[in-house]
Amino acid sequence: MFALLLAALAAGRPDSLRLAVAGRDSAIAVRVDAQGTFVAADAAVIPLGGRVQRLPNHRFLVSVAGVAFEVADRVPFALSDGRLYPLVAAARERDGRLEVPVQLLTDVAPRAGAHLRWDLTARRLSPVAEPLPGAARAAAPPSGAAADAASPSPLRDTSRRTAKGADKSAAAAAPIVRPAHQRVVVVDAGHGGRDPGMRGWSPDRTPVREKDVTLGVALQLEQELERRGYAVVMTRRTDTLIALDDRGRIANRSKGDLFISVHVNAANPNWKEPRAARGFETYFLAEAKTEDERRVAQMENEVVRFETAADAPKDDPLGFIINDMAQNEHLRESNDLAESMQGALRRVHPGPSRGVKQAGFRVLVKAYMPAVLVEIGFGTNVADAAFMSSESGQRSLANAIADAAVEYLARYEQRVGLGAGR
Repeated sequence: MFALLLAALAAGRPDSLRLAVAGRDSAIAVRVDAQGTFVAADAAVIPLGGRVQRLPNHRFLVSVAGVAFEVADRVPFALSDGRLYPLVAAARERDGRLEVPVQLLTDVAPRAGAHLRWDLTARRLSPVAEPLPGAARAAAPPSGAAADAASPSPLRDTSRRTAKGADKSAAAAAPIVRPAHQRVVVVDAGHGGRDPGMRGWSPDRTPVREKDVTLGVALQLEQELERRGYAVVMTRRTDTLIALDDRGRIANRSKGDLFISVHVNAANPNWKEPRAARGFETYFLAEAKTEDERRVAQMENEVVRFETAADAPKDDPLGFIINDMAQNEHLRESNDLAESMQGALRRVHPGPSRGVKQAGFRVLVKAYMPAVLVEIGFGTNVADAAFMSSESGQRSLANAIADAAVEYLARYEQRVGLGAGR
């Protein structure tokens, strides 16, 4: 249903949204631009008996048909009754007036329990006496000063959870949004089992193994993505070895929308001051352009030496051609996802951004979807190692990676649905 909605809104560059109130139709102007399709919130909800209330810090409370959403300028989420709903484009304040994606009213609001019905063919939104079947009624969040005191940053994560046993009850109790068309993110913790990956040391000389760091971040990422309403498939949840080619196959069988492989980097021992090298970089699958890109790919591909002969793929020229065609289809999308990853990690990582790179990572070859491999830091640098192996550092990394996935998917939805006639 959501995919049909996106297609309908994109077709013909629509310039109005129809509201059916008290048996009469009225047309509400919409704005279509490169970011998406928007409607002035007050123009749409006031005729439906709702209201728009300004809150501190560029936030707004949008109440309509029995449900209240809190949205913020330039944030692609809406919060209702403690649940965070992804938006295909960020709400925005324009000339002192709140504009929201049309999707908030036509898709998100009915799913959250609003007494609204969206007629896709007629492009008409109308109130209904009862919630739509299957909708979960969402109580209005507090407004005014009470809202500000109770939730100073409502569109950010206020329930940072870890994979440790003490936090399992909190994770289980956290509400999970189930969108009508739920995106699937495949999370791959690099290495595992008898393949420890790279080895480093924290400042107190505690050993740091890549397989442990990647699993810790991956489990945190799983929780964060599920909290935001995405389905998550893990290639591994324990200290076990998964063949490189099998990781992509798991993603394909799961019909994943994204594949994110988490790894830890290591400095080239031939570099000048290799222990000083630090920072993060994100790769997508393409021919390596530099010697260092080839070095990193070779390092991560060496896991095949731990795989059995039965696991190792056979050379197949026809299979290579088919794989190449499938990957080329996702080349641009993977590059875009990698850019999002670098931007999000830049906000939390203490080390420098080393940029988006490309190389022939075997783990990405079999994933027929936008796919990236993110090197979250250098285990050979004590500062990076300390950050990545700490609970707070892993939580920050997971949240940033989740931000990147959500940002990318929002742009993707715009391109295929609510974009300006694309």
